Amino acid sequence: MKGIIIAIAVLAMIQLMFEPGQALTCGQVDASLAPSDKRAACNCVKAAANRYANLKDDAAQALPTKCGVTMDTPVSRTVNCDIIN
Repeated sequence: MKGIIIAIAVLAMIQLMFEPGQALTCGQVDASLAPSDKRAACNCVKAAANRYANLKDDAAQALPTKCGVTMDTPVSRTVNCDIIN
């Protein structure tokens, strides 16, 4: 019983040492990405867009704005990810 109480006390102390996590902003993520990471993210978005044959590029490119998100990478099936810096 004494061991359980000590374990609970230690866990409570550890929890108090760390602040609750806060969500990252897109700007924070973008600032920490290297160009190769940005290209990889672009290719991921492009692959996701290509899964939808009926995707209209103009509507897809408007999605981030409608969601209140700023993206340097356009949501498009035809974007050239090799030019992303």
